[in-house]
Amino acid sequence: MMWDNFGFLLSKNRYNEHSLIAEIYTKDYGKVSGIIFGGTSKKIKNYLQIGNKVHVNYNSKSQGKIGYFKVEISKVTSPIYFDNYKKLSCISSAMNLIKLLNAEFQKNLEIFNLIENFFLILESEFWIKNYIFWELELFKILGYDLKLNELAQKRVTGDRIQYFTKSKTIEKMIPRFLVEKNQNNIDKVNLLEGLKLVGDYLDKTILQPNNLNQPTSRIHFINSLK
Repeated sequence: MMWDNFGFLLSKNRYNEHSLIAEIYTKDYGKVSGIIFGGTSKKIKNYLQIGNKVHVNYNSKSQGKIGYFKVEISKVTSPIYFDNYKKLSCISSAMNLIKLLNAEFQKNLEIFNLIENFFLILESEFWIKNYIFWELELFKILGYDLKLNELAQKRVTGDRIQYFTKSKTIEKMIPRFLVEKNQNNIDKVNLLEGLKLVGDYLDKTILQPNNLNQPTSRIHFINSLK
């Protein structure tokens, strides 16, 4: 099996002294694993940064066996943020979620486009808020729509508006910006509450039923914002 495609580098791990095993989310084949010979060399490793867009040539004897990548850089995305720890942590978090929540060789053009849109989000002024909605869109594409607009109850006290969900035993507050999506100037406390709420949903609905743990990269990203 041989093909050429564009994709985003999700992960890389040393295979031997000179080679790497990489996971790339490709446009036409979804997430694919492969060996990059010479991946530790200075010529190649400088552009093998997590999140970079690459052009790959893939070769495998059969779909059941790991194949081999020849990689060329298509677009530099991650190194732009080497001096911005928060955004670099966000890249790691996003790519790890894509890696964790997608199976091998399952094409999904919506996911590929979502990754491309992620790097546009990093350029925006309110990128943290937009990233939270990016995570929710990822879950929705995968079949896990939180539907906050349907779950949220509204409470007005004077000029104060609150949103919450209520069960028999507990009332959980929902950051207002997650319901009223047109809000922009959101303080750090509410952004962190939004990330926690989305993370709790990720754990309860997607990860725990599949015996998975939340990526440490997402935890590191949240900690970088505190």
